[in-house]
Amino acid sequence: PHTGRLALYLLGLRATCPPASPQRSLVTWLKYSLEEDWTGSRRLGHPLTNYYQYGLGVLALCVHHKRVREEVIRRLLTAQHHGRLGHGGNSVDTEAVVALAFTCLEQRRLVGTRLAAELKEAAHGASRSMAEAQGPDGIIGNIYSTPWALQVFLATGTCQTEPAFARAMAVLLENLEAFGTAATMAQVLPVLHGRSYLDIASMHCREEPDTLTPMDIEPPTEVPGNKTVQLVVECPLPWCYELRLYDRPVPVPASASLLDVLRAAAALEPRDFKFHTQDTPQGPFLTQVLGLEARQEKRNYWQLLTAPDTPLQMGIADYRPQDGETLILRLSEW
Repeated sequence: PHTGRLALYLLGLRATCPPASPQRSLVTWLKYSLEEDWTGSRRLGHPLTNYYQYGLGVLALCVHHKRVREEVIRRLLTAQHHGRLGHGGNSVDTEAVVALAFTCLEQRRLVGTRLAAELKEAAHGASRSMAEAQGPDGIIGNIYSTPWALQVFLATGTCQTEPAFARAMAVLLENLEAFGTAATMAQVLPVLHGRSYLDIASMHCREEPDTLTPMDIEPPTEVPGNKTVQLVVECPLPWCYELRLYDRPVPVPASASLLDVLRAAAALEPRDFKFHTQDTPQGPFLTQVLGLEARQEKRNYWQLLTAPDTPLQMGIADYRPQDGETLILRLSEW
C-alpha cells in the first residue's frame, strides 16, 4: 500500500478547498489502504509500510472529518506505549505524525470521551518526549523532523510554555535553505505561519483571487576549483562479514553534492563502485550500494554520515561535502 503518499495527497487536496466529489473515492481508498497496510503485522509485527505512513493515513482521514475505527487508533496507541515508533535512533518524525493524528481525533471529537482522554495524554507525552530529544544546537531529531515537532507544540498548545519551541524555531529559521523540495517545504511552511496540519481541518474555504506568479529560481553559483572527498562504504553484521567494503578518495568539482561524489566514484571505478537511487517527494533516496540493497521488509537503510559518526542532516542531492571530508555510507537497521 502507498499509504503515506495517498495521505499526503489528501492533506494537500483538502488544503486547496476542492469540491467534495473528487476526494470521496480517495478517502475510501485510504481507509482500505490502512487495513491492507496492517496485514503485515500478522507476519512482520508492524505495518507493511511503517508507523510514520500509518499515522499519516490516520491524520489525513481526521483532517477530512472521517471517523476511524477504534481498533485502528489503538494500534498506534499500543505501538507508542511499547516504544515501537522509532527507527535509526530517531523517532521524532514518526512520533510527531502520530501525536498530530491523536490530537486531531481528540479535538475534532471523532472518538468517545474515554479514548479522547487517552489520546490527549499520549499527544502531550509525545510533546514532552520531543522537548527532551532536543539537542544543544536546538534541532529536534534532525533538521527535517524539527518542523514536525514544532507542529506538535503548536497543535497541543504547548508552544507558549515549552522553551524547546523557541530554540527549535530559531534554528529552523537559520536553516531554511535545507528545505528545497515541495515535500519538505510543505512541512515547514505551516510552522512559519504559526500553524499545523490540524488547521487544514478548520479552514474556511472561499473564492480567492489568482495571485500566484512564476518564481525565477537562479541556478546555484558555481564554485571554482576542485575538492577531494574520502568515500567509505560500511556493512556491519549480520549483512556482511567485512565491515569496510570501500574506502577511496574521490576528486570532484568544488560545488559537488554527495550525489555528484557517488556519480564520480562510479565513473572512476565502474566495476568496483555501483549505486542506485529511488526518486521520492523529498528527492533521490539511496537504495543500493555495491549491490547491497536496503529493503523495507528487512528494516534496513543506507545511513549517511560524516566521519567519525555524525548523521547528515540533508539528502544526497542537497549535501555538499567540504574538501578533505570523509563521508560514510553505512547499511543500518531501523
